[in-house]
Amino acid sequence: MPRGPPVTVSDTDPALRDTVGCVALLNLGYFGVEAAVAVAIGSVALVADSVDFLEDAALNLLIVAGLGWRPAARARLGTVMAGILLLPGLAALWTAWQKIGAFAAPAPVPLTLTGLGALAVNLACAMMLARHREGRGSLTRAAFLSARNDAVANVAIVAAGLVTAATVSPWPDLVVGLGIAAMNADAARDIWQAAAAERRAARDAA
Repeated sequence: MPRGPPVTVSDTDPALRDTVGCVALLNLGYFGVEAAVAVAIGSVALVADSVDFLEDAALNLLIVAGLGWRPAARARLGTVMAGILLLPGLAALWTAWQKIGAFAAPAPVPLTLTGLGALAVNLACAMMLARHREGRGSLTRAAFLSARNDAVANVAIVAAGLVTAATVSPWPDLVVGLGIAAMNADAARDIWQAAAAERRAARDAA
């Protein structure tokens, strides 16, 4: 995804506040659904993705709070969000470590259906946020990247469910869970760089 000027009117657009607030509520609601299924079937991928939904809810609530702030304050908030984006990856790593002791495949049907539900939610969120993504400030960028990454992760979860049904292997679930961790680490780097650009722009404008 291209990088560009750090902040534009998109990051202060009142319409963005309403959109991001709606996205936060959708993420919080599906977190409960996915977390319950993840615990029930012992899925590394769903644990990582459910924590990702909770992280997204917090991320978007922080964005709503920060949209009216001055550029320097938004840049600092963007830096915090870069750290928040790492949380789902850490949760996936911890779950994967625990799963090594009981290396069993999760139930494939709940895994696949829950992944499809998560994909529907995240596609809806990404579509709502897509019209704001060109602002390219760290707040707008964080919201769009998070929804985009989640949609990609959900496709992988659905694929893992199908492969698990065919092979009865724990590896697809484990690999997808670790892949979600890596993808969120890359998004965190992207948001960190956007926030750094905002800090430089704020210093230059002072």
